[in-house]
Amino acid sequence: MRIARLLVRHEVRVLVSLVLWVARRTQGAGGGGQAFGYARGQGAMMFGFGFVCVVETVAMSVLLRDWPTVHAVFLFVDVYSLVFVVGLHASSVVRPHVLDPAGGELRIRRYVHVDLRVPLELIASVRRELRMTHERADGELNVEVGAQTTVTIELTEPVTHLTFFGRRRAVRVVRFHADDADDLVRALGRARV
Repeated sequence: MRIARLLVRHEVRVLVSLVLWVARRTQGAGGGGQAFGYARGQGAMMFGFGFVCVVETVAMSVLLRDWPTVHAVFLFVDVYSLVFVVGLHASSVVRPHVLDPAGGELRIRRYVHVDLRVPLELIASVRRELRMTHERADGELNVEVGAQTTVTIELTEPVTHLTFFGRRRAVRVVRFHADDADDLVRALGRARV
């Protein structure tokens, strides 16, 4: 039952992101925090997914035109898949990384899945580092966009990351993607001083 609630919450958050995107609003970037986007790195891929969903919808409509009930079911699933893909992209646009020097934290985000709060005083080092391959390792979190990360943060002590299904992981190294990684690294350097 807990997993079903998590999945429903995820779907609702994706749909809310779609509404925020249409309204040109961001989530969690107010209050003096500086937003750093990461959606540009995946725009072409998400457009490709959306295009495939449209082609599949048209193809299934043609193939199932003689079975109206099956056609209606597949039409609903296909249209919802397209809405979901657009909602995922919208969630990456409206939920940017946020550096809040006044609040003393950096929020690292991805879609509605990841929202890691890193206190600035725990950051031992930050560097611009382009990585295209990521292997799972204990104590490390890789928040990739388009299979790449551009910023690496090492911490003095672990922070807790909540996974999609609510499992807790202690992480000391965080790698993530930012569209303007150089600006983010400079801003983090200023905020830590």
